[in-house]
Amino acid sequence: MFKVWHFLASMKTRTWFAIVAAISVIERVVLYLSYRPVLYNDTSGYRHTAAAILKGWKNLNGTRTPGYPAFLALFGPDERVYIAQLTLGLATTLLFFYLGWRVSQKGWFGALVALVHTLNLGQLFFEANLISESLTTFLIVASLAWIAWLVYSDTRRLQWRVVFAGLAGGLTAGLVTLTRPLFIFLPFWVALFLLAFWKAAQPKIRWSSALAAGLSGLLIVGAWVNFIHQHFGIWSLSVMNGYNLVQHTGLFFEYVPDEYAAIRDTYIQFRDERITEMGVPGNAIWDAIPQLEQASGLGFIPLSNLLAKISIHLILQHPDLYLRNVLIGWLWFWKAPVYWSSASVANPALRDIISVSIMIERGGMVLFNIAFIFGSLTLVWKKMRQALKMDRFVWFTLGVIWFTSIIQTLLDHGDNPRFSVPIQTLVLFIVLWWLTSLINRNKYEDHPA
Repeated sequence: MFKVWHFLASMKTRTWFAIVAAISVIERVVLYLSYRPVLYNDTSGYRHTAAAILKGWKNLNGTRTPGYPAFLALFGPDERVYIAQLTLGLATTLLFFYLGWRVSQKGWFGALVALVHTLNLGQLFFEANLISESLTTFLIVASLAWIAWLVYSDTRRLQWRVVFAGLAGGLTAGLVTLTRPLFIFLPFWVALFLLAFWKAAQPKIRWSSALAAGLSGLLIVGAWVNFIHQHFGIWSLSVMNGYNLVQHTGLFFEYVPDEYAAIRDTYIQFRDERITEMGVPGNAIWDAIPQLEQASGLGFIPLSNLLAKISIHLILQHPDLYLRNVLIGWLWFWKAPVYWSSASVANPALRDIISVSIMIERGGMVLFNIAFIFGSLTLVWKKMRQALKMDRFVWFTLGVIWFTSIIQTLLDHGDNPRFSVPIQTLVLFIVLWWLTSLINRNKYEDHPA
């Protein structure tokens, strides 16, 4: 066993890279031949915005940020989008190889991180789902790759490239925001990290890269927010804020004042029907919108604005109920879901194998999530930070995960498990790095030089 491990550990980085690339390509070819693209409820909304983009950005309804719709507009029919997402999945896998190699300087660890991503069925099946997760994951990892290049490079000899790398990191982080608004923090976290926590670089290098990242991200996000303001009269990334907030406040909508009784009673009816049918009230708002428009006499956007006003009032009046939902949504975030369609797999035997594999993988992912949470708590002790080799890039990645887990539950209380998909592999990456660090530390203590 030791000889096998020694042989694997001694393999060259390019050999590991070739192995990962080959497995990733073969796996996606098999998926393409055996599994058809899957449309979700969100797909039609993305397609509507994509059609508006193709018409010169006319008739946009403001319900979707333009990142994924622009991707759909670029590639067109579902089959081409499927191939494009499989290609992005391959690129994401190779970027994870780069991140693992950069952190460890070991080809085998880069391969481990990449294979954990590409063999995760939860990630793989999303490449066949016509929704934004695969594009979001790719952009997040691309942004992290630029930061890793900055942190682990000798910036004294690459000063002009540092500004370019900061610019690229900020631009990709801004594009993440336009793909999934949940990640609005990312360009500013990139800039803050480079400025305040990247102590190894000279001040002028930190300032130049941080400004390039922050201003480029701000430009992208600000341009879209200004577009929404110019066309819909609100400062926001979308016109859906009220509907999203009702995902939280809808659970205690009984406290809505009588002034809005028609809206209150209509929504409660749909919420209770949803609970009877599904056991949970989440996403009842989307079925209720037509009746709420009729009951209020308002159009789609004015109704959203009014629901935002009502929801903010409810949150301020009942912060305990809101915070309870926030905590529940945060716990849901770590459920490690796998979204797939068994009907898209024609072979019954293959379908059964996939189902069992998903159950096993989900169990493992939940354990890794628990390890991540408790491992993060141990970082208050300096000895643990040293034992777990918490360098600046690992801290940066840890921050991305924690910011995502907290912000998603503050803004919405519906598909919280799905919000974790783009950062699932980052959790695995961190925990695997911790385990590797502890194993190497114990090995050194048992066999000192």
